[in-house]
Amino acid sequence: MNRNALAAVVAIVVILACAGAYLALNGGETSDTSPGNPEETPETPETPDEGESTVDTILMTVGDATFTVTLADTDAARALAAMLPMTVTMSEYNGNEKYVYLDTTFPTAHSRVGTISAGDVMLYQDDCVVVFYESFSTSYSYTRLGTVDDPIGLAEALGSGSVTVTFSAA
Repeated sequence: MNRNALAAVVAIVVILACAGAYLALNGGETSDTSPGNPEETPETPETPDEGESTVDTILMTVGDATFTVTLADTDAARALAAMLPMTVTMSEYNGNEKYVYLDTTFPTAHSRVGTISAGDVMLYQDDCVVVFYESFSTSYSYTRLGTVDDPIGLAEALGSGSVTVTFSAA
């Protein structure tokens, strides 16, 4: 068998295997829609279940300063939004972050973020909310809760030592 014939046989086998996998994943049914098919109807966005939070932003108030936080698309961020409003006393750690352990555990999706940016709001373990006000590299794993939209003045607002922070709906 020459090279071209062998390549054709391999291509046919690959196509048939992909088609079989597609049918298996779709319960044996095929679809006549394709990305370019004008008959295709656009997908309807899923509506949240009753009681599920659809909040995209929250406010974080420290003294007289208020910062908008865009929430991450995580279950932990939705759980945080469902707890609002909430006023906590956050403690200082390492000269770059404020943290508070809550009595509630959150769903986690930890990942090694590599770099923390000023304004990142993260969940450490499953019950510790952390607001970072300095950027740095890290090997720790966090679940993303959100990001302060404009962190200018965040470090000054948080200051040194413990600070009272209010999280509320935007």
